[in-house]
Amino acid sequence: MSYDLPTLAKAKGKARELRAQLHDEGHEIGHSQSLELIAIHYGYRDWNTLYAAIKIDAPNAWVLGQRVRGHYLSQPFTAKIIAVTSLQPGWYRLTLDLDEAVDVVTFDSFSNFRQRITKTVGPAGTTREKTSNGRPHLELEL
Repeated sequence: MSYDLPTLAKAKGKARELRAQLHDEGHEIGHSQSLELIAIHYGYRDWNTLYAAIKIDAPNAWVLGQRVRGHYLSQPFTAKIIAVTSLQPGWYRLTLDLDEAVDVVTFDSFSNFRQRITKTVGPAGTTREKTSNGRPHLELEL
Protein backbone atom coordinates (compact mmCIF):
# COMPACT_ATOMS: atom_id res chain seq x y z
CA MET A 1 0.00 0.00 0.00
CA SER A 2 1.26 3.48 -0.70
CA TYR A 3 0.11 5.78 2.06
CA ASP A 4 1.86 8.86 3.36
CA LEU A 5 3.08 8.04 6.83
CA PRO A 6 1.33 9.78 9.71
CA THR A 7 3.17 11.36 12.60
CA LEU A 8 3.53 9.19 15.67
CA ALA A 9 0.86 11.22 17.47
CA LYS A 10 -1.57 10.86 14.56
CA ALA A 11 -1.00 7.10 14.29
CA LYS A 12 -1.68 6.66 18.01
CA GLY A 13 -4.73 8.90 17.72
CA LYS A 14 -6.06 6.78 14.85
CA ALA A 15 -5.58 3.67 17.01
CA ARG A 16 -7.63 5.26 19.82
CA GLU A 17 -10.35 6.26 17.34
CA LEU A 18 -10.44 2.75 15.88
CA ARG A 19 -10.69 1.18 19.33
CA ALA A 20 -13.56 3.52 20.28
CA GLN A 21 -15.38 2.88 17.00
CA LEU A 22 -15.09 -0.90 17.43
CA HIS A 23 -16.27 -0.56 21.04
CA ASP A 24 -19.36 1.32 19.84
CA GLU A 25 -20.03 -1.54 17.41
CA GLY A 26 -19.76 -4.11 20.22
CA HIS A 27 -16.22 -5.34 19.53
CA GLU A 28 -13.72 -5.07 22.39
CA ILE A 29 -10.03 -4.92 21.48
CA GLY A 30 -7.02 -3.79 23.46
CA HIS A 31 -4.92 -0.74 22.69
CA SER A 32 -2.02 -2.84 21.39
CA GLN A 33 -4.39 -4.64 19.01
CA SER A 34 -5.62 -1.33 17.65
CA LEU A 35 -1.99 -0.22 17.10
CA GLU A 36 -1.33 -3.44 15.18
CA LEU A 37 -4.40 -2.83 12.99
CA ILE A 38 -3.26 0.71 12.22
CA ALA A 39 0.15 -0.65 11.19
CA ILE A 40 -1.50 -3.14 8.83
CA HIS A 41 -3.65 -0.33 7.40
CA TYR A 42 -0.45 1.51 6.44
CA GLY A 43 1.01 -1.64 4.89
CA TYR A 44 3.35 -2.68 7.70
CA ARG A 45 3.70 -6.09 9.33
CA ASP A 46 3.21 -4.80 12.88
CA TRP A 47 3.27 -1.71 15.09
CA ASN A 48 7.01 -1.89 15.78
CA THR A 49 7.78 -1.83 12.06
CA LEU A 50 5.47 1.15 11.45
CA TYR A 51 6.93 2.94 14.49
CA ALA A 52 10.46 2.50 13.12
CA ALA A 53 9.38 3.72 9.66
CA ILE A 54 7.83 6.85 11.15
CA LYS A 55 11.00 7.61 13.11
CA ILE A 56 13.27 7.00 10.10
CA ASP A 57 11.04 9.00 7.73
CA ALA A 58 11.17 12.12 9.90
CA PRO A 59 14.20 14.03 8.55
CA ASN A 60 15.35 17.29 10.06
CA ALA A 61 13.62 16.71 13.37
CA TRP A 62 13.81 20.10 15.02
CA VAL A 63 14.35 20.00 18.77
CA LEU A 64 13.10 22.24 21.55
CA GLY A 65 15.95 24.51 22.68
CA GLN A 66 17.93 23.98 19.47
CA ARG A 67 19.88 26.97 18.12
CA VAL A 68 19.18 27.83 14.48
CA ARG A 69 20.11 30.44 11.91
CA GLY A 70 18.55 31.51 8.67
CA HIS A 71 16.51 34.27 7.00
CA TYR A 72 13.05 35.59 7.83
CA LEU A 73 11.57 37.79 5.10
CA SER A 74 15.10 38.06 3.70
CA GLN A 75 16.54 39.30 7.01
CA PRO A 76 19.32 37.15 8.55
CA PHE A 77 18.81 35.92 12.12
CA THR A 78 19.94 33.52 14.82
CA ALA A 79 17.39 32.09 17.21
CA LYS A 80 16.38 29.46 19.73
CA ILE A 81 13.47 27.08 19.05
CA ILE A 82 10.98 27.55 21.90
CA ALA A 83 8.12 25.39 20.54
CA VAL A 84 7.96 22.45 18.13
CA THR A 85 4.90 20.68 16.75
CA SER A 86 5.34 17.76 14.36
CA LEU A 87 2.60 17.99 11.72
CA GLN A 88 3.55 15.12 9.41
CA PRO A 89 6.84 13.47 8.50
CA GLY A 90 9.31 16.24 7.71
CA TRP A 91 6.90 19.12 8.44
CA TYR A 92 7.04 21.10 11.69
CA ARG A 93 5.44 24.20 13.17
CA LEU A 94 8.24 26.07 14.92
CA THR A 95 8.19 29.03 17.24
CA LEU A 96 11.50 30.88 17.19
CA ASP A 97 12.78 33.40 19.71
CA LEU A 98 15.18 35.56 17.70
CA ASP A 99 18.36 36.76 19.38
CA GLU A 100 17.81 40.20 17.87
CA ALA A 101 14.58 41.56 16.44
CA VAL A 102 14.47 41.84 12.66
CA ASP A 103 12.75 44.60 10.70
CA VAL A 104 10.21 42.95 8.40
CA VAL A 105 9.26 46.16 6.58
CA THR A 106 11.27 47.35 3.59
CA PHE A 107 9.98 50.94 3.60
CA ASP A 108 12.28 53.71 4.77
CA SER A 109 9.44 55.66 6.43
CA PHE A 110 8.68 53.13 9.19
CA SER A 111 9.75 49.83 10.74
CA ASN A 112 8.10 46.75 12.19
CA PHE A 113 10.38 44.61 14.32
CA ARG A 114 9.71 40.96 15.13
CA GLN A 115 11.51 38.95 17.75
CA ARG A 116 9.22 35.91 17.95
CA ILE A 117 7.88 34.08 14.91
CA THR A 118 5.82 30.93 14.38
CA LYS A 119 5.96 29.25 10.97
CA THR A 120 5.57 25.82 9.38
CA VAL A 121 8.67 24.46 7.64
CA GLY A 122 9.12 21.40 5.46
CA PRO A 123 11.97 18.94 4.88
CA ALA A 124 14.11 21.62 3.21
CA GLY A 125 13.76 23.91 6.25
CA THR A 126 11.66 26.44 4.34
CA THR A 127 8.05 27.62 4.36
CA ARG A 128 5.64 27.08 1.48
CA GLU A 129 4.69 30.76 1.62
CA LYS A 130 6.88 32.99 -0.50
CA THR A 131 7.48 36.70 -0.81
CA SER A 132 6.76 38.58 -4.04
CA ASN A 133 10.31 37.83 -5.22
CA GLY A 134 9.75 34.07 -4.82
CA ARG A 135 11.87 33.60 -1.72
CA PRO A 136 10.35 31.57 1.17
CA HIS A 137 9.20 33.62 4.18
CA LEU A 138 11.40 31.53 6.48
CA GLU A 139 14.60 29.74 5.47
CA LEU A 140 16.47 27.72 8.07
CA GLU A 141 20.01 26.52 7.47
CA LEU A 142 20.19 22.73 7.66
